[in-house]
Amino acid sequence: QVQLVESGGGLVRPGNSLTLSCATSGFRHGQYSIGWFRQVPGKEREAVSCSSGGTRDAYYTASVQGRFTITRDDAKDTVILPMNNLQPEDTAVYYCAEDPRAFDNIPKYRRSYYFQHWGQGTQVTVSS
Repeated sequence: QVQLVESGGGLVRPGNSLTLSCATSGFRHGQYSIGWFRQVPGKEREAVSCSSGGTRDAYYTASVQGRFTITRDDAKDTVILPMNNLQPEDTAVYYCAEDPRAFDNIPKYRRSYYFQHWGQGTQVTVSS
């Protein structure tokens, strides 16, 4: 049974940093793709960053480019998302997602419906 458990959310002031972690279990190591998504009430869940299981290329939504970095640690079955220079518009529930497919052209697969397994989410609030 695939399980994804996010941690690391919290309340921070604008300009500060947080690192989200996603502990994964229950699936075979291989060319799985992983993604971080976020959602605010009344809006569609959007991809923040995704990592291709085949090429290991990464996609970032424009608003986080240069501030967030998706990092996979296969030895620890963990995916982390360091987030720097956080802004109020980054406030959302952040979800980790996994799919067993390689998704070589990762920007094409940045939609939430491509990912099969999801964590429960962790709240990130950026406020002064």
